[in-house]
Amino acid sequence: MTRLLRESVKPYRGWLGLAVLCMAVMAAATALSAWLLKPVVNEVFIARNQEVLWMIGGAVVATFAVKGLANYAQATLMSRVGFKIIADTQNRLFAHLARMDLAFFHANPSGKLISRFTVDINQMRAVVSNVLTAFGKDVLALVGLVAVMFIQDWQVATIAFVVFPIAILPIARLGRRMRKVTAHTQEEMGLFTTLLGQTFQGIRVVKAYSMEEYEKGRIADIVERIFGLNFKSARIRALSSPIMETLGGVAVALVIVYGGYRVIGDQTDAGSFFSFIAALLMAYEPMKRLANLNASLQEGLAGAQRLFALLDQAPQIVEKPGAQAMKITQGEIHFDDVHFSYLADKPALNGVTIHVPAGRTVALVGPSGAGKSTILNLIPRFYDVDAGTITIDGVDVRDATFGSLHAGIALVSQEITLFDDTVRANIAYGRAAASEQDIIAAARNAAAHDFIMDLAQGYDTMVGEQGVRLSGGQRQRLAIARAMLKNAPILLLDEATSSLDTESERQVQAALGKLMEGRTTLVIAHRLSTVVGADLIYVIEDGRVVESGPHGDLIARGGSYARLYALQFSDDGVIEPMIVQA
Repeated sequence: MTRLLRESVKPYRGWLGLAVLCMAVMAAATALSAWLLKPVVNEVFIARNQEVLWMIGGAVVATFAVKGLANYAQATLMSRVGFKIIADTQNRLFAHLARMDLAFFHANPSGKLISRFTVDINQMRAVVSNVLTAFGKDVLALVGLVAVMFIQDWQVATIAFVVFPIAILPIARLGRRMRKVTAHTQEEMGLFTTLLGQTFQGIRVVKAYSMEEYEKGRIADIVERIFGLNFKSARIRALSSPIMETLGGVAVALVIVYGGYRVIGDQTDAGSFFSFIAALLMAYEPMKRLANLNASLQEGLAGAQRLFALLDQAPQIVEKPGAQAMKITQGEIHFDDVHFSYLADKPALNGVTIHVPAGRTVALVGPSGAGKSTILNLIPRFYDVDAGTITIDGVDVRDATFGSLHAGIALVSQEITLFDDTVRANIAYGRAAASEQDIIAAARNAAAHDFIMDLAQGYDTMVGEQGVRLSGGQRQRLAIARAMLKNAPILLLDEATSSLDTESERQVQAALGKLMEGRTTLVIAHRLSTVVGADLIYVIEDGRVVESGPHGDLIARGGSYARLYALQFSDDGVIEPMIVQA
């Protein structure tokens, strides 16, 4: 709670101060409305004083009008603060997550992270906007009403307030239970969001394998768990009501009995007694709301606790203190005895040494899982090496700023990522200031312009989530066009033409040949026919380099590469060299 107030609420203390001032006006008006019952009873109903009748009536109208205006002002101010806290926290959380490394995102499902932006932050806002508002209004109103009660009859007031503190202990215990249940509910909501996202994204597979009933069962299980937790939360919240109702009834009964004896015995006047009773009954509602408020407070604090835990999680890969902007001029890449593991006991790379000459094309080949994609991921520091060094133009990549390192690298992966935006925006992603001519030129070079012009709105066509409205080959060509537009000195291609038909592949390979001229290109390919023209080929097996050299030398050597090549030749029947000598 202290951290929530310090980091999220403190920047808006000015607005909150105005809101509290409005709450104080409301509390004073509430207390005044209870106090006015004394002259109403004594002067109007008992003394029948007509002169003060209109004066009291006007005072009542003015009191309620001021209370209504103050309530509007504080509600508006608190809503502004609450929604601004949501916006600030969402921006802060996204900025933090954007700095996290790939390993973090692989370990945390997207649904779990999305629930932090929605469920947790909204519950945290409830603490600030609803809980603080209610706490401020009800506490101030309670102070004013208690003051009226003690002014009218301090002895009866003392008896009334001996009873209410008894409720504090059970309500505090209910609050602790509420926080635990809320934390479990939020975890289940994160899993629910993740499962929904996975099911919707993989709906083609779900239908193709007739797994609708299986997925319905999984959804039903988690929905039932969430229902159980929500119902338990509602029962815990509802328990505070009978506690307060019972104790409130006891307090009111004691006041009526004892106060009635005092009026009958002429120890106090009827006006003071009725004013006291009115203040007590009016105070009962804010006291009951404050009791229920503890449950809402614990719910919000559970969300804040999870949110702060995520914000406190530091990225494993960070810029080195004093990192310098890297100016990539040649683009020479060198791996020197590089070791890397995703898991501590399972090395993915074991002593890899690779030299990619500036302006040349180097291919990585080998079986799936050998470590080829890992090598590519280490160059832009998606992961960091466990041992050894990776240099570009002689500079260790760990000594460079992220911005300068990534600016010099273009990546086209077999996992195509397109955003639910226009074709134009997806091609220009990373170069927002690119001209229309540059975008079209990149699309032409990627053999994408013709199919783009056939779309309903051309370059303004929305591609859908992950490019769902396009074919696999079309998505691949847009990704290639994006890399071409970036025009970086280093080009990383991870099965960049894997989804293309024969004719499109020929066009794109010709465009890639132009793009690779004068640039350093590192290619991963499973189809060896696409890399026979590379300047240098490295064969990777079990995280090690087992062979290297040009295509002709490796064939003549009769080793692993020659065996892979012969196997693919026998399977494919035709060898089609695609990458030209750069």
